[in-house]
Amino acid sequence: MYYGFDVGGTKIEFGAFNEQLERVATERVPTPTDDYALLVDTIAGLVNKYDQEFGCEGKIGLGLPGMEDAEDATVLTVNVPAAKGKPLRADLEAKIGRSVKIENDANCFALSEAWDDELKDEPSVMGLILGTGFGGGLVYNGTVFSGRNHVAGELGHMRLPIDAWFHLGDNAPLLGCGCGKKGCLDSYLSGRGFELIYAHYFGEEKKAIDIITSYQAGEAKAVEHVERFMELLAICFANIFTANDPHVVALGGGLSNFELIYEEMPKRIPKYLLSVAKCPKIIKAKHGDSGGVRGAAFLNIK
Repeated sequence: MYYGFDVGGTKIEFGAFNEQLERVATERVPTPTDDYALLVDTIAGLVNKYDQEFGCEGKIGLGLPGMEDAEDATVLTVNVPAAKGKPLRADLEAKIGRSVKIENDANCFALSEAWDDELKDEPSVMGLILGTGFGGGLVYNGTVFSGRNHVAGELGHMRLPIDAWFHLGDNAPLLGCGCGKKGCLDSYLSGRGFELIYAHYFGEEKKAIDIITSYQAGEAKAVEHVERFMELLAICFANIFTANDPHVVALGGGLSNFELIYEEMPKRIPKYLLSVAKCPKIIKAKHGDSGGVRGAAFLNIK
């Protein structure tokens, strides 16, 4: 049995999956964001509960908005302050008496998609999240690649490529990022970035969904904005694909529901790739909000 935990800033989602990778149990509980001991006890309690229910010791994977330090295995996270700087994996392993795997939630999202029946034979799957922020995960031959420092896939903290900056023109916005730097893709390609760019050029704040609705109605400012954004997205994706050359790219996050992306990217991206390169297949993520817990559970498959 595979147990997955998606540990977020407000809730912990648990999922149990059988050997056929079918979900057989689900539970959600509030995240103890400020009490580390309670956080460990809450996860351990769910493990013990479902061990008894299924009569086995499940294999455990955790996805969380952050990563382990490669040197001392303490956790770097903002959304779950109780775990920040703590050896969460070691403390959980001591509590429940078995090994635990921990990965960034974006890596878990990518792994969930990579283990879908339609993609599990693909040599490489990249997951990209166009949500509140922008980030991703890399899966090679069914296994997450997190890199030397566990930051592989943190594509949101690459900077805008020079051709993207030229595309934005003389009045290009230099947007700050939560990491403390400026010009990070996180601030441009996310749903938040979609809104910030609109506000910069048109001097008014609108929600992404309202901009898209206006675009679909043919409103001039929204049409101009979407055209600008689609080309920006194509440039940035092409740079990412040149470095990683994935076979399939699965998009998640709220902005990934904008169907125009799937029509425009295959047409716009090729001119920014090397002449020998072809655009990878770009698809909408199949498992949506359940991807994090699925991917966390599947950390133990290989």
